[in-house]
Amino acid sequence: MKGVGPARGAMLQAKGIATVEDLLAYVPFRYEDRSNVKTIAELAPGEMATAIVEVRSARLSGFQRRGLGLFEARFTDASRHTLAGKWFHGAYLNNVLAPGMRLALYGKVEYDNYSGELTMLHPEFEILTGEDEEGEAALHVGRVVPVYEAVSKITPRVLRALMHRVLETLRPVEDPLPAYLRERLKLPDRWSAIRETHFPPAGADLRLLNAFRSPAQFRLILEEFFWLETGLALKRGETRLLPGIAFALTDRAREQIKAMLPFKPTAAQKRVLGEIARDMASPHPMNRLLQGDVGSGKTIVAAEAAVIAIENGCQVAVLAPTEILAAQHYFYLKRLFSKLNYVAVLLTGSLSAREKSQLKKLLAQGLAQVAIGTHALIEKDVEFHNLGLAIIDEQHRFGVMQRLGLVQKGVHPDVLVMTATPIPRTLALTLYGDLDVSVIDELPPGRKPVVTRHVTEDQVERVYSFLKKQIDQGRQAYVVYPVIEESETQAVKAAEKMYRHLSSEVFPDVAVGLLHGRLPAAEKEAGMEDFKQGRVRILVSTSVIEVGVDVPNATVMVIEQAERFGLAQLHQLRGRVGRGADQSYCVLVTEKMNDTARERIRTMVESNDGFYIAEMDLKLRGPGEFFGTRQSGLPSLRIANILRDREVLEIARREAVDFVAAPPSAGELERAMVYIRDHWQRRYGLVQVG
Repeated sequence: MKGVGPARGAMLQAKGIATVEDLLAYVPFRYEDRSNVKTIAELAPGEMATAIVEVRSARLSGFQRRGLGLFEARFTDASRHTLAGKWFHGAYLNNVLAPGMRLALYGKVEYDNYSGELTMLHPEFEILTGEDEEGEAALHVGRVVPVYEAVSKITPRVLRALMHRVLETLRPVEDPLPAYLRERLKLPDRWSAIRETHFPPAGADLRLLNAFRSPAQFRLILEEFFWLETGLALKRGETRLLPGIAFALTDRAREQIKAMLPFKPTAAQKRVLGEIARDMASPHPMNRLLQGDVGSGKTIVAAEAAVIAIENGCQVAVLAPTEILAAQHYFYLKRLFSKLNYVAVLLTGSLSAREKSQLKKLLAQGLAQVAIGTHALIEKDVEFHNLGLAIIDEQHRFGVMQRLGLVQKGVHPDVLVMTATPIPRTLALTLYGDLDVSVIDELPPGRKPVVTRHVTEDQVERVYSFLKKQIDQGRQAYVVYPVIEESETQAVKAAEKMYRHLSSEVFPDVAVGLLHGRLPAAEKEAGMEDFKQGRVRILVSTSVIEVGVDVPNATVMVIEQAERFGLAQLHQLRGRVGRGADQSYCVLVTEKMNDTARERIRTMVESNDGFYIAEMDLKLRGPGEFFGTRQSGLPSLRIANILRDREVLEIARREAVDFVAAPPSAGELERAMVYIRDHWQRRYGLVQVG
C-alpha cells in the first residue's frame, strides 16, 4: 500500500494490523469538531476553534527542572495577527515544533490577562506538510475529525491520511450480514458504515459519535458481536449433537450424596445440582459454568456431580490453576470422599518422577476415581481409564486450548467450569458463550453479611482495641499485607515487622502467628493448622490466604495498605471471614489513595455483592486487565467494547441464536458458516468452530 514501507509495516504488524481489512477495523477512539475554522483575527475568547497558522517562534521557558517546563509558541497567519500557544510539561515539544512550520491548531481560545494576547492552552495540533497542503488540511480540519490512537511512531495524522487513501482507492465491499437483519434493524450497508465511521459526513452528531452510537458505528459493533455470537451458537449446537455419557441419577448415587454432605444444602445449591444432574442425564456432553460468590459452596456441588459420575463407573478430573488451590481442593474432597471409599489422588508439577508415575498408573488402571491437579493433569502421558467428568476451577486463568486438552483425555466427557470471580452476565455470555450458566446466589444459612469499615493508618490504634475486644470474646483475626509483584521481599519484611510489633508490644499475652509465601510448605501448613485449631489467635500474613481457607471462628480481617489490592482480591480476602454464625468484620486500613483506589474502597464498604463488585472492577480496570492475559480465552474485539456496548451485545446474541435456530434459508446458513470459518480465528483469536 502506498505510504506503508517496511518500517511502518512492521509497526502496524506489531499492533495486529496486517491487511487493509485490519486497518479499516482500527477505528477512531474519539472525534473532534474542527469545522469552526477561522483566521486569528476572527478568534474570540471562550470558543473552541481551528486555525491554520505558521510557527513564528517556539521555545522552552520557565523552570526546566526534570525537563518539565513550560513550552511557548507564537503563531501568525495571513491576517497578520498573532496567537500564543502554551503547553505545561511540554519539554518534549522542543524537538517537534520549529519556526516556519505550518500547523492546523485546534483548542479553546482564552484571553491572557498577563500578556494581553489571545492564547490556546494545550491545543491539539497537526503539522501540515508537503505538496497537497490544501487537500491535506481539508482532511485534518474544517470538519468532524477522527482521532486515532497512535501506532508506535505512526501519528494520528498519518493514520488519517492512510485511511483516507484506502477508502478512496477501494471498491465497495460485499455485505456479509443477512439482508433481513439489515432491513429489520434499519442498518446502513457495510461499506457506508466503514466510510462514515472513519470520516463522518457533514452535520454528524458529535455527541453520538463520541458515545459510539452513530448509525454507522452501531452497525459495525452489532456486526462484530453478531458473528461472534453466531459462531458460539453453532459451537453449542455442535457440542449438543456430540454423543456423550447419559449419567443416571440412581438411588444409590442419591444415598451416597446424602452420606457425604457435611450440612444441609441451600435452596440455591439444590437448584444448581438439579440443573447439573439434568445435563448429565442427557446423552450429549454437558458444558456448564458454575458461578458463585466466595463461600457459597460451589465445591460441594461439584463433589455431588462427581458422585453421580463415579456411581456410573466413570472417573473425575479436577483442574486448578495453582498448586495451593489444587492442594486445598484435594484435602477438602479427600475428606468428603473417604466416607464413600473413593480414592482421590493429587497430581502436581512438584511431585517426583517416581510419585508421578505411580499416580499415573492408578489413573490408567481405573484404581483412582478422582484426580485433582494443576497443568500436570493435561500432560500427554496422563491417561484415564474412563474419564466422564472434567471439573475446571477458575477457568479464566486457563486458555481455551488447555480446557480442550483435559476434555480430550476422555470420549466427550461432561465439563463443569467453576469460578469465584463473579463475571457480569453480559461478559459471561461472551467469554463462555458455549457454556450454560448456573449461579449459586445465596450463602449457607446462618451467615451474616460481613460489616466493612475503612480507616486511615493514623487511626490504627482504634483497630487494635477493636481486635482486642474480639479476641477477648474468644474470636480469631487475620492481619494481611499486600504482595506487589516486584516487592515480595518488602511485603514479607512488613509482615515480619508487624508480627514482631503485634506479638511483643500490642498483644504480648495473645498467640500471634506469621504466614508468608517464602515459608517452606510444611511450615505454611503447620501455621494454618495452628490457626484452624485455635492455638494461634491472630494470623499475620501476606496474601497467601486468599483462597480456600475456612476458619469459622475467625471474625476479623484487617487489610493493611488496602489501597494496593485490586477489588477482586479485597473481596476474596473479605470472604475468609463471616464463615460462622457470629457477626464478622473487615477493616480496610489505607495510606495514600488515588481516585481509583478511593473508588475501590468505597465499593467494598458499600457492597457485599460479588457480582456488583465484579461489575465495578471491570469498569475500573477494563476487560483486558480484569482477565489477565490474552490467553484467558477472551475474544479480541476491534470495534465493539464489552462494557460500553453491552445492550448491543444482548441484541446481537438474541439475533444470532434465532438465526442459527431458524435461518431464513439453508443457503443463508451455509454462507454464514463459510464466513465464520474464514474469519473466526483471525478475527476473534478464538479456537476454530467446526
